[in-house]
Amino acid sequence: MTTYHFIGIKGSGMSALALMLHQMGHRVQGSDVEKYYFTQRDLEQAGITILPFSADNITSDMEIIAGNAFRDDNNVEVAFCDENRIPFKRYHEFLGEFMSQFVSFGVAGAHGKTSTTGLLAHVMRHITDTSYLIGDGTGRGLKDSHYFVFEADEYERHFMPYHPEYSIITNIDFDHPDYFTSIDDVFNAFNDYAKQVKKGLFVYGEDPYLRRLESDATIYYYGFQDGDDFVAYDIVRTTSGSDFKVRHKDQDLGQFHVPAFGRHNILNATAVIANLYIAGFDMDLVREHLASFAGVKRRFTEKVVNDTIIIDDFAHHPTEIIATLDAARQKYPSKEIVAVFQPHTFTRTIALLDEFAEALNQADAVYLAQIYGSAREVDHGDVKVEDLAKKVVKPAKVVTVDNVSPLLDHEDAVYVFMGAGDIQLYERSFEELLSNIVRKGL
Repeated sequence: MTTYHFIGIKGSGMSALALMLHQMGHRVQGSDVEKYYFTQRDLEQAGITILPFSADNITSDMEIIAGNAFRDDNNVEVAFCDENRIPFKRYHEFLGEFMSQFVSFGVAGAHGKTSTTGLLAHVMRHITDTSYLIGDGTGRGLKDSHYFVFEADEYERHFMPYHPEYSIITNIDFDHPDYFTSIDDVFNAFNDYAKQVKKGLFVYGEDPYLRRLESDATIYYYGFQDGDDFVAYDIVRTTSGSDFKVRHKDQDLGQFHVPAFGRHNILNATAVIANLYIAGFDMDLVREHLASFAGVKRRFTEKVVNDTIIIDDFAHHPTEIIATLDAARQKYPSKEIVAVFQPHTFTRTIALLDEFAEALNQADAVYLAQIYGSAREVDHGDVKVEDLAKKVVKPAKVVTVDNVSPLLDHEDAVYVFMGAGDIQLYERSFEELLSNIVRKGL
């Protein structure tokens, strides 16, 4: 039996793919740094071996999959493969070949693709045998599954090896300024991907860039406007989620409920409904399983510590921050919303400094963690987190992981920790502070 060896197995996509192959009955192992990452818990529970990086891990009879961050100049295993002419594939190259054995459903977009992939996978796997890969590090593999749901990442055009039967594209926005040169560059990447979709493409109708996409597949627009092919209407947003109806042309598809918050999650659900309707799925079953979706990792994940509500979210772009804060206000309309945000990468912070400030102003109070730089960034530029703090209209305080005590200055508040770096270290410090605090008289 072939052994699949993952170089950088703790990466969110890599860990999900490793889990999926393992569940399909394949022999899987991997290597990575020894620092703990949240993705390794599921790998360890599955009994998948995780080794420190070493050339000794590599044999020529393996199927080797290398994470995109690892090259011959920064990883001993990739260097060993290159020196000894041992072939390996990148994650997206392997996935592009692998998905050809299924009817595949892709989810792309600048924002919201992980939540939408999770929702689509949840509904489909409860209706029929479905394998899937989600960007939060979740993977599920069934040996005889007919369908495959996956997240398609636009960074460095990694989605170009993919040729799915169906795909959702949630939006197009300028991000990854360390790679993309402009919004037009981003659009061109998504347009190239759209041309590879075979049967049906489902895109948000109010996004002007998505309206310009070209594809040989039939394009269906979803949204809130009458000009869309699938329209969400009669929307009621409550503290238990969102209720809405969906109409396709002159046909009423009925009422739906998602136990999720924020306008963006109504759009995500409408995209899933549209895709599954066109693919021939029973709408009553879709309706049933939409209502039981519990969310994905690090997307509006909640916990309560000493009666204090803490929300953890991956939001690291202004559009995502606005959506997350909107969701928090929907669920907790009478509480103070406190944003604790860590900018992710210096290039993104410089490019979107004003947009970050405007987004954070949606909160009642703002705290900022130090910028989390990327290993890809050679130059940190001239930006500091204090530059962002000055642009936020409401007084924004900078906190350190060793001192988050300023967060205690709020009562009856919801704390929304957002970021794609190590913001969870700040979150854990705050949880520890709450757990250890002694409130006299309570």
